[in-house]
Amino acid sequence: MKMRTVMFVVVAAAMGLLAVGCSPQKAEQVKAVQIADGTIDPAEWGKAYPVEYEMWKKTADAPETPGLSKYKKGNDNPQSMVDKLSEYPYLALLFNGWGFGIGYNEPRGHSHMVQDQLDIDASRIKAGGVCLTCKTPYVNHLVKTMGPDYYKTPYKEVLAKIPDQKNATLSVSCSDCHNNKDMSLILSRDFTLGAALRDMGVDTTKLDHQTKRTLVCAQCHVTYVIPKDKEMHSTGVFFPWQGSKVGNITIENIIKKIQSDPSYAEWKQTVTGFKLGFIRHPEYELFSNNSVHWKAGASCADCHMPYTKVGAHKASDHRITSPLKNGLKGCLQCHAESPEWLKGQVIAIQDRTVSLQIRAGYATATVAKLFEMAHKAQAGGKTIDKALYDKAKEYYEEAFYRCTFIGAENSVGFHNPSEALRVLGDSVAFATKAEALLRQALAQAGVAVPAKVDLELAKYLNDRGVSKLKFRKELEIPDPSGIQNRFF
Repeated sequence: MKMRTVMFVVVAAAMGLLAVGCSPQKAEQVKAVQIADGTIDPAEWGKAYPVEYEMWKKTADAPETPGLSKYKKGNDNPQSMVDKLSEYPYLALLFNGWGFGIGYNEPRGHSHMVQDQLDIDASRIKAGGVCLTCKTPYVNHLVKTMGPDYYKTPYKEVLAKIPDQKNATLSVSCSDCHNNKDMSLILSRDFTLGAALRDMGVDTTKLDHQTKRTLVCAQCHVTYVIPKDKEMHSTGVFFPWQGSKVGNITIENIIKKIQSDPSYAEWKQTVTGFKLGFIRHPEYELFSNNSVHWKAGASCADCHMPYTKVGAHKASDHRITSPLKNGLKGCLQCHAESPEWLKGQVIAIQDRTVSLQIRAGYATATVAKLFEMAHKAQAGGKTIDKALYDKAKEYYEEAFYRCTFIGAENSVGFHNPSEALRVLGDSVAFATKAEALLRQALAQAGVAVPAKVDLELAKYLNDRGVSKLKFRKELEIPDPSGIQNRFF
């Protein structure tokens, strides 16, 4: 019995150590310094918090060791854009007719957010001031002073209304996340994130600190809808989470919401002529949908802002970057394996995601070209079976939204590997069904369809005018499946 008791104590102690080892380190208590109400300029906050301020400024810089991330190279050289349309050519076809079909770059560090909008093709900011909603810390001032006009007024006119013009290109900073009186975390964009949470039954006045360590990021790292009026002017911005629950915001419900109202169709796809909604960087939605790290209680900040030592000072790393680019410090708080082993696991997950993502993208692009073929046949007097056409269109949209959901999400599937593969697998399935229906409809109409459909990708890639000349950077994207070679 004594031996069993001793063994029980040893095992219990070991489990206790394991639990402690897998808990994020606690920050040392720092006495809060009050910042004057209404202070936006981060340099003023930096006088009280110089360590955090200096780390935050580094979001403008390249990592000390570039190339640590296999797929996300947007900030390896902040002076050079990485063109996603050259990386994934099928996107140039799918997004043709939309600003993203002209210029779509990998994101750089947070400091570049507004400048990136100014540098990109003007069609990307055609929606108006609404494009600044996630980018500028002055958004609440703009919404309060401009009212509904904020959303539809031309982008540069809204930018000119920022009261402190020396900070007109200032991106997300201190006041976006912190209460100026006690440095507690806040949700500064209550009219977007707050409203979306309340739609799901969340009491935003009772959020705990760890939850906010994710939600401050979810103010921007989400997909959103910009409703349009009859003149295609922007009328607002909201997160399409209605009908979902926290921890289960699914692509199915997002698609259902986008398709529920014609005003949510923000653009017209050239190759098909269909009016569609758009999916934007849904990091929070994918991560929070029953992922392993979400279920373990990890927050965005635990992984992307791990505690670090600067001299004698201990602080959350305000450089905010991928764990791959800072020595996997966030991972090593919980995982006992070596950084090399952990990096291998991340890359393996991302390789599998990209393999299926490329397959889904080309399958969806093939269906788009078949619709183009069907429309030409109709224009030439041939009859396309309406039932087959309508069902193919339904399946095509399901494939399109799923494919672009994972393509827009910035972890290359790592935030939720099983869900990413499920969504992409469903995208392939829907695209395959749509292709079969369209081939049947075209055959019935007497139209010969080649076994290999010419996607004409060079046309969509190269017909981008000045933007192509300014931003295009030829890159060879890793293609584990080898499928891209079949389309060139």
